Amino acid sequence: MAKVELKQPVVQAIADDVKDAVSVVLVDYRGLTVAQDTELRKQLREAGIIYKVCKNTMMKRAFEGTEFAALDEHLEGPSAIAISKDDATAPARILAKFAKDAKALELKAGVVEGEAYDQAGLQALASIPSREELLSKLLGSLQSPITNLARVLNQIAEQGGAEACMAAAPAEEAAEAPAEE
Repeated sequence: MAKVELKQPVVQAIADDVKDAVSVVLVDYRGLTVAQDTELRKQLREAGIIYKVCKNTMMKRAFEGTEFAALDEHLEGPSAIAISKDDATAPARILAKFAKDAKALELKAGVVEGEAYDQAGLQALASIPSREELLSKLLGSLQSPITNLARVLNQIAEQGGAEACMAAAPAEEAAEAPAEE
């Protein structure tokens, strides 16, 4: 009875961490050096990801009745969990990138936005750019036409203003007119 009482706070802490999580990724960390583990924890912490090494039985109890119970079958051997409450793909992305250099780190499985993924699925998720990268690409593609317009207007102004604009207008209208068949 005393052992159960001692374990309950640990189970509750894990349950609290995963309660509002958008993704949880399980990894096998066996074979990582202390330096590698420290660097991995630093990268995850900087991305706002909770990383814990927990006993499998504790995680199973904490996952009971949640979407993360799908991870139970992968809870064999030493396991650590990476939990994100904001960026759904961040844990998979950071862990997969880190595993390229640290061959000992092995992604087991994960639940991302309610969907269970195996190791191959996590690798595929890891290739998806972060939200910030996608937004910067979108912004870049939105700015491109504006930049090009400014460049054309600047060239017109340098070439003599209105006369060049009038000469360019008929050529542009001809290019925009659909070709008749």
